[in-house]
Amino acid sequence: MAKPGARIIITLECTECRTNSDKRKPGVSRYTSTKNKRNTTGRMELKKFCAYCNKHTTHKETK
Repeated sequence: MAKPGARIIITLECTECRTNSDKRKPGVSRYTSTKNKRNTTGRMELKKFCAYCNKHTTHKETK
């Protein structure tokens, strides 16, 4: 049996999809990733490709 670790699964969501009305198609881009909650206590921000905006945008961690 595995020990409970410090790594958790998080969801990253595009910040521009909510405000941008002239997108390529409707929807919100979401990615899943893992982080170590002991080392990274704050919310993560990564630049990822958004297929809805058709460009690289900042994706923030959601709750």
